[in-house]
Amino acid sequence: MPSKAAADTPLFAEREEWADVQPLEQYEGVNPIAPIFYSPEYKDATGYFRAIVQAGEKSARVLELTENIIRQNPAHYSAWCYRYETLLALLPPPAEDADAGAQPDIPPLLAAELALMDELAVTFLKTYQVWHHRRLLVPLARQPRRELAFIQRGLAVDAKNYHTWSYRQWLLAACYGRGAAADPAMPDAVLDEAAGVWAGELDFVDAALAQDVRNNSAWHHRFFVVYGARGQADSEAERARIFRRELIYTKQNIAIAPSNPSAWNYLRGVLRETNTPFAAVQDFARLYAYPHSADETRDVVDLDNPAPGADAELPCVQAMEFLADAWETEAGAEMWKSLANEHDTIRRQYWEHRIRDAHQTIKPAVE
Repeated sequence: MPSKAAADTPLFAEREEWADVQPLEQYEGVNPIAPIFYSPEYKDATGYFRAIVQAGEKSARVLELTENIIRQNPAHYSAWCYRYETLLALLPPPAEDADAGAQPDIPPLLAAELALMDELAVTFLKTYQVWHHRRLLVPLARQPRRELAFIQRGLAVDAKNYHTWSYRQWLLAACYGRGAAADPAMPDAVLDEAAGVWAGELDFVDAALAQDVRNNSAWHHRFFVVYGARGQADSEAERARIFRRELIYTKQNIAIAPSNPSAWNYLRGVLRETNTPFAAVQDFARLYAYPHSADETRDVVDLDNPAPGADAELPCVQAMEFLADAWETEAGAEMWKSLANEHDTIRRQYWEHRIRDAHQTIKPAVE
């Protein structure tokens, strides 16, 4: 179906300014087995697109044509690619006397393109090509702060959208990461704000998880910020501080929603990143891997191992799996049996597979 914008405008074949172009129809063979039934608006626009690509034209009307096609089919990779090439051809060259370290002024044509992307990225939030095109524009505009503000607006529309979070990670790494300092085209103003941007990123993630502790994209982004983007801290004391902070943070969020797989997966990631055995936190996992005890008391709050609330549904499947992986012994196989036969029967075949693997590992060790 054509978009409203495409349906409300005349066909290119009816426009006087396009009379000098002979459209090229798509060749599908003499008798195609399964012909594609394109709308008249789409056939019209793509016919003219093939003609201008063949002629190599790069002009303002090409931007209008490719926008028309993109609004009808935002995944049209060739239209996006040719649009970018046309944009580069039309943008003015950088001023020779411009200060390379200063924040550049955005040319009107590029400003209009960014405004269009602000609209299309929300309209077509889950289309790869929209986000890829936006990445190409960032080195031209060199104003990543603007992009961070746009991302925040996008996440207000869809807090878990993979493309938006992925774009944020790319932006942080490309404009504020270690490699950005070595880029002579990166303005000094951008480099100067890098420390502040990274310092506020955990607060940004905390706010997202406070709204929805099960937001897996936010958990993934937290790991990217803490461990992925800039690597381990330089000193042993700082690494130990970060490790303890992440353990406490994750445990506290597990206590809020014990059956949240995102938090348990994050806990696994922290342990693996720091080469810490799972058994180091088995006392915490035990609190969630078994039913509530009749004689349990909640008078003392253990910040290192926060207990589940009285209304938590226990045993927690994720905690049981974590303990089984920590033990990796016959006791672990028994836990998997409990999951397969009682607590997580929908994944029975997976747990039975784990049990078989465990027995094969244990048997040679015994022999």
